[in-house]
Amino acid sequence: MSRQRIVVKIGSSSLTTKLGALSMEKVTMFVEAIAKLKQTGHEVIVISSGAVAAGFSAIGYPSRPVTIAGKQAAAAVGQGLLMQAYIEQFAKHNLTPAQLLLTREDFSDQTRYSNAYSTLNELLKRGAIPIINENDSTSIAELTFGDNDMLSALVSGLIHANTLCIMTDVNGLYDANPQINPNAKKIHYLPSLTPDLLALAGESKSKVGTGGMKSKVSAAETALTLGVNVFIGKAEEQDTFLDILAGKGNGTYIGTFQHEAVMPTTKQWIALHSKPMAKVIIDAGAEMALLSKGKSLLPVGVSDVKGSFSVGDVIEVWNQQGRILGKGKANMTVHELETYRKQHHASSSTDNKYKDPVVIHRNEWVPHTKETMKR
Repeated sequence: MSRQRIVVKIGSSSLTTKLGALSMEKVTMFVEAIAKLKQTGHEVIVISSGAVAAGFSAIGYPSRPVTIAGKQAAAAVGQGLLMQAYIEQFAKHNLTPAQLLLTREDFSDQTRYSNAYSTLNELLKRGAIPIINENDSTSIAELTFGDNDMLSALVSGLIHANTLCIMTDVNGLYDANPQINPNAKKIHYLPSLTPDLLALAGESKSKVGTGGMKSKVSAAETALTLGVNVFIGKAEEQDTFLDILAGKGNGTYIGTFQHEAVMPTTKQWIALHSKPMAKVIIDAGAEMALLSKGKSLLPVGVSDVKGSFSVGDVIEVWNQQGRILGKGKANMTVHELETYRKQHHASSSTDNKYKDPVVIHRNEWVPHTKETMKR
């Protein structure tokens, strides 16, 4: 089995007791399963929920709190307790975990995004196991949407993982809701995801997690776009992850599980995390050059501009029929663009990154798809 870089996402329902508290038995099982991965030469990044579950009883809540403030207070206490549990269990295998708390702002800011990439790669190089959670104490989005599912997909793309394992309390995807339809059939393998399957995926039924199967399928769709294969299923024993890599996992495999072309990190940031500052409308010739010929966008192909932008800003590109084509980083200011459009000749400026005057260079351009344009 070749060495892989694997992201393991562990949901709250997979780490807690029936009462919603952190289960040390389950933490131990996951640690032992991850340790076996490390022992066979694989690199592992963990996206772990469970901070609220670990902390609510420590500050006097009789059960898992339901208010945002209560969840955030419990998470503030529980994040340290959760990491303590991981540290103690990984120490038994001579492994060192490292904590990273991320927010959506860490992805939307390109410098912070690049720093996260560098930190994760250095930790993996040093043999550590990054354990990532969204900063529950300050991030409302984490406590109301996704339960780390989308975070795991974005991290998988960021660090160019081979496989994302989304672990939950359901053993994969079904062609109907198994809680309602006793004839629902489990889906063992999907080369890709369809709108019908996304429609079938339901919301969370768990009292301790906010991410239902719909969230997991959506995260899988994003991961596939970034070149990462996905497994969704249950973890039940120490050999769980070795079994998954061997094709024997108790769940659903999604993707080709061949070597995929991973979207470059810079393009990932443009596609999924950047905030466009303006948009340009282009003619049919420029549209063909961008989408079919792999060319850069030149000033002569721009027919209109909506808004203002500077060098390095991300701008959207639309065609004359009102359809968004994609987005990319501006290689000139809006004022330079207007000058080029009027003059129709090469700029005398020596400040441009590329020799020819281009609005968006092809290396900083991402075409529109359903997933890459989500923000």
